[in-house]
Amino acid sequence: MSSRFAPRPTRTTVRGGETAMPSGVPRQSAAPPLTRSWQPPFPLDLGATLGPLRRGPGDPTFRMTPDGSVWRASRTPEGPGTLRVALRSGTVEAEAWGPGAAWFLDRLPTLLGESDDPAAFEPRHRLVAATARRRPGLRLVRTGLILESLIPSILEQKITADEAYRAWRLLVRGHGEPAPGPTPRMYVMPDPRTWSLIPSWEWHKAGVDNKRASTILRAVKVARRMEEASTMEPLQAQARLELIPGIGPWTSAETVQRSNGAPDAVTVGDLHLPGIIGHALADDRDADDETMLRLLTPYEGQRHRAARLILLSGHTPPRRAPRMRKTDIALL
Repeated sequence: MSSRFAPRPTRTTVRGGETAMPSGVPRQSAAPPLTRSWQPPFPLDLGATLGPLRRGPGDPTFRMTPDGSVWRASRTPEGPGTLRVALRSGTVEAEAWGPGAAWFLDRLPTLLGESDDPAAFEPRHRLVAATARRRPGLRLVRTGLILESLIPSILEQKITADEAYRAWRLLVRGHGEPAPGPTPRMYVMPDPRTWSLIPSWEWHKAGVDNKRASTILRAVKVARRMEEASTMEPLQAQARLELIPGIGPWTSAETVQRSNGAPDAVTVGDLHLPGIIGHALADDRDADDETMLRLLTPYEGQRHRAARLILLSGHTPPRRAPRMRKTDIALL
């Protein structure tokens, strides 16, 4: 079937599933970066591991290039930085630019799942076991950065994927700064003070309602306390984030999955995930959160990993007509 008519993925399947790794032309030259090579003592799938960090195809902070590299632009504790990683014959080759370059390279193994422990996971369903065998390179990413995952997760609350991705793209490009290094059209997200100074009409133009904008403003006001959660146990980290009005279990789980590499932070309150889990494990596409959690009970402690493997299996129910109406508040 032509890709023109292939079903479009939902935000749920994209964030939990596979990010394709292109291959082909060489990247452009640049000023000498800091470099590091690391040979992971386990199979590594860069696309599956880092894919959840991508917020839509036009994410200005994330890019896959035709030479098979993954690029990230982040605001680290040391300042803006750009990281490029590629897997060559089992060795990770990394380059980094900007004030955050050394921080990026120091944390490279952690980012790519060195502290993850897939051996603690025991498949209990045939589909999950088959996917685990096919995808031995899946590791749970751990960025050590809270706000860069928290803010786009807040933007994704109760709206369509396209709307959320558009808002993130416009706000980062409009108020962030160009990423260091040879990265045209890549940007580092705004710092907390800049987020707090974005005028109300800019939020409106990006399609962000007052409720979500206010939640982001409350979070960046206590940015240091939020970032401390990256060193906590996942449940403690979620509790810290949920002290902010407007941040609930869905948003905190979506954040710590990426920032803390949380293997059990299953997402509840999602529009699609319960149906996907229900369809895969019990042929029940109408499953709710309670049913999903019951089906995932055998994976207690590893429920997020189980959900990732189910999403990677591609065993999702046929799409129905959208249940969430797209609303562009910028036109109001």
